Parts: sequence; structure tokens; C-alpha cells
Amino acid sequence: MTNPIARRRAVGRVRGSGGRGVAGGPSAWYAAPALVFFGCFALVPLIGVFVLSFMNWDGLGSLSFAGTSNWSRMLGNATTQHAIVLTLIMTVMCWVIQTPISLLLGVFMAGQQRYRGVLSVLYFLPLLFSATAVGIAFTALLDPNFGMSRAFGLDFLSRDFLGNPSLALPTIMAVIAWCFVPFHSLLYQGAARQIPASIYEAAMIDGANRVQNFFYITLPQLRNTIITSSTLMITGSLTYFDLIFVMTAGGPGNATRVLPLDMYLTGFRSYNMGGASVIGVILVVVGLLIAWLLNNVSGSSRMESDMEGAL
Repeated sequence: MTNPIARRRAVGRVRGSGGRGVAGGPSAWYAAPALVFFGCFALVPLIGVFVLSFMNWDGLGSLSFAGTSNWSRMLGNATTQHAIVLTLIMTVMCWVIQTPISLLLGVFMAGQQRYRGVLSVLYFLPLLFSATAVGIAFTALLDPNFGMSRAFGLDFLSRDFLGNPSLALPTIMAVIAWCFVPFHSLLYQGAARQIPASIYEAAMIDGANRVQNFFYITLPQLRNTIITSSTLMITGSLTYFDLIFVMTAGGPGNATRVLPLDMYLTGFRSYNMGGASVIGVILVVVGLLIAWLLNNVSGSSRMESDMEGAL
């Protein structure tokens, strides 16, 4: 019979210094390379941008301290205020558009039928193209003079989607959805395939149909993935720049001048690096705040495994 005292001493040795060993889990030193990389390429530039937001600099000359004048000037700028409103609208609408489409496609692709694999490949293709290529292609397709309207002869397609201020932003959001729905569909596909089949079998015995299975089994089991996808989707919508720059460059007028594009135009077109840094800090703070609120309000820290109920 094993001595209890000796067993406790053995466990203590396994848990050893620094939390090493099986019982104590992996050492915190394993995260050191990632933390160093994050500090050098994320925290240090972020601190530099924050300091620069209090400076006057045209990008070439010497820096001079400006105090809070950059902040008051940018926050009181009508163009920047309009960009903030557009960014919030785009953030909300991108989530509203992409989430149900991604969720339904992901659950559909999680099936075992052979034809679903072929469709999964087709759905994944938009993710392989660069934003510049997508922007150029859609700009040509939506051109009212020689685009899809001429190819199909449909009056609906002859509208100037990118030149009309009321249509430009919805068109941009549709193209963004076309680009990023495949990524989020893959997240849902992988998560849906992890749901134990025994849960569905038990529901079938109880007489549940497919709609009931989706709302009472699939959706609750995907709650962690929904939160992860939503966080990536919402914070990612705060960084859309390249696609909008290629397709409209912020126009017509300022109809699609969202905050990332406003930051670029302020810094590299108006040569106001201090004001551009203010916008950059705003984007970081808003992104962190949204991610924090989403994870806390949703209760993700209290969620249990998706495998709950499988046994």
C-alpha cells in the first residue's frame, strides 16, 4: 500500500518550481516568445502612436508638442464625426449581414454528404483573393457603362452603385460580406462537426425535427463559436481600409470615408500625423472596449465545454 505522505511529496515534486510538470501544467515561460513578439510589434508602436497624438508632425519635419489640441480638433471635426458614424453603422450592419449567412453555411457544410465538400470549396474561394483584386474586379463589374448591366441587359444593374452616395456604403458592405463570410463559415463548420451525434439521436427519438434541432441543439452548442466569430467580425470591421480605398477612396464625397480611411487621408494626404494618430488611438480603444463588452456581457468566461451533455 502506498504511503500517503510519500504520494503527496511526489505530487509536490511534479508540480515543482515554476508550475512545471504534468500536474502543474505548462510553464509560463512557453508564452515568453509570443509576449516578446507582441510587445515589440504591438505595444511599442501603440505607445508611439499614443505619444504622437499629442504632437504636431507633418511626417518629415521635427516634432513639436501640441498638448490636447489634436484631440479637440479631430473630435470636433465634422468629417471625423461623420467617419465615426459610418464606422459604427458598418460595424453593426456587417455583423447583422454576415453572422446569419456564415452560421447557416457553416452548419450546412458540416454535413457528411459528398456534394457538400464540393460546395465548401466553392464557398471558400473568395477568401483566397486579395482585397485589391476583389476591389478592382467588383469596381469593373458594377460599372454602369460596361459592367454587368451591359453583360446581362438588366436595368437594375445599370445603377451607379459606387457613384451614388446612398448606394455606395451598402454596396461596400455587400462586397465585404462576400469576402469574409467564408472565413466565419469555416469556424462554424468546424464547431458544428464537434457536436456529439448522440445529442441529435436522442432528439430524434423524442420526435424533434430539423428546425427544432437547429434552434434547441445546434445554436446552444455553437454559443462559444458565435462569440468568437462576432468578436473577430466586429473588431475586424474597424480596420477595413484596402477594399474601400480601391473601390471608392472614401467617395462619393465622404459617403464611404470610414475611420481607417479617414486616418490614412488625414496622415498621408493632409500631412497631419498627430491627427491621424488620434484616430488610430480611437480605433484601438473602441476595438478593445467592444471585445471586452462582448465577452463579458455574453458570459463567455462562465461557459462550459460544448461537449456538455454528450455523456
